[in-house]
Amino acid sequence: MTHVTFWVYSLVMIVALVVACAFFMETFTGTVITTALPAMARSFGSDPVRLSLGITAYMLSLAIFIPLSGWVADRYGSRTVFRAAIAVFTLASVFCGLSNNLAELVLARIVQGLGGAMMVPVGRLVLFRSVDRSEYVRAMAWMVVPAFIGPVVGPPVGGFITTYFSWRWVFFLNVPIGILGMVLVTYLIENHREAVARPLDWLGFVLSGVSLASILYSLDLAAHGSLGDALGFGALLAAGLAIGVLAVLHARRHPYPLLNLRLFRFPTFALTIGGGMFFRISAGSIPFLLPVFLQVGLGMTAMNAVAPTALRRYGFRNVLLCNGIVSAAAIGGSAAFDAATPLAVIFAAFLFFGLLRSLQYNALSTLQYAEIPPRELSDATSFAQMVQQLCTGAGVALGAVLLQLMLTLRGAAAASLGARDIRAVFVVVAIFALVSTLFFRRLRPDAGVELSGHRASARNQLATPSAD
Repeated sequence: MTHVTFWVYSLVMIVALVVACAFFMETFTGTVITTALPAMARSFGSDPVRLSLGITAYMLSLAIFIPLSGWVADRYGSRTVFRAAIAVFTLASVFCGLSNNLAELVLARIVQGLGGAMMVPVGRLVLFRSVDRSEYVRAMAWMVVPAFIGPVVGPPVGGFITTYFSWRWVFFLNVPIGILGMVLVTYLIENHREAVARPLDWLGFVLSGVSLASILYSLDLAAHGSLGDALGFGALLAAGLAIGVLAVLHARRHPYPLLNLRLFRFPTFALTIGGGMFFRISAGSIPFLLPVFLQVGLGMTAMNAVAPTALRRYGFRNVLLCNGIVSAAAIGGSAAFDAATPLAVIFAAFLFFGLLRSLQYNALSTLQYAEIPPRELSDATSFAQMVQQLCTGAGVALGAVLLQLMLTLRGAAAASLGARDIRAVFVVVAIFALVSTLFFRRLRPDAGVELSGHRASARNQLATPSAD
């Protein structure tokens, strides 16, 4: 490895890990708070169900402000906004830890949602603007490691802290990470900003924010409610979709829309967004279905370094297509588990699926920006983050609604949910993952070669004789 290559590699790794600090805070806090809810409820003299309003408030705040992130980064500079977002998220974490009642917690979580809405998409924008396109895959591989670690370590760390210390330290842990992140951003990240700031599309901001918040809240109701509540979340979902249609119509007419639909003129962006939605919804349902399957169905008590090598050798199209099929098989294969299956085999199978999901997410999150010019990167990152947020909520809602549907079809009570019902849901969820590959088949064989370093397809095309 030459000195130049070493320093390029080091820069990619450092920038990616700086951004990953922010991603870790966001994912860690999102999972650890669920573990701390009972202790928080006792501290407030309330109950965990009411305290879940703090989770909902964060989710809705995130939904409303995500579409605004790209415009803010262009206007004030990506480093300035990213650093400010980390500061807001960290300060809001302190206020969460100091909360003495539900109202204070909800207000602090709304502010935290504002910071998170700017932090994640702008962090990805910072990464893509700081490294060469040929280093996108390597950068994403480094960046997503802490982001995947957050949800894994969140519950056990949250349980340990609330048991032996105080639930307030769940939020205070963000302080040193946030301070370190702000210092590193200040000295290591350039402040890219557009020379000419476009006007803010206020109507587009209102329409997209209300639509996204309504849809996500309806999905949250679907995930935690029952089919008896179908009228409520159905009406809210319909309203969110209707407002979303208005947002799309507005974006098609506005000269500087907040939601840039012109991004879909790039095939890699359009196909990875479309196929990625099906795969993310399918994968997003697994964290909900797995505990239910293990505890109710089976009666039990309560690698990202691979990506650059695989993409360089086989290319984006082959990896997304083959890995999508294998992932669908892995999800559907979960239906074969029964109470006699060794626990180690079950955990190994889901660990394998986790590696498959990681590879697919890495490829999707990189390829969707392959054709996006620098001028439109901010629009693309905020749009993609908005879609991912929708898919996260839709995945959990899909699993919950399908389970309720199975019970309704059998005319059974919730208490009679069995392994047979959950196995059927796994099969349906696997079909969602399989549908995503229909989009990936339409990718060109050489899609994203400048990112992956995969040149085999290009050589094959040169070797193929012309039809003339």
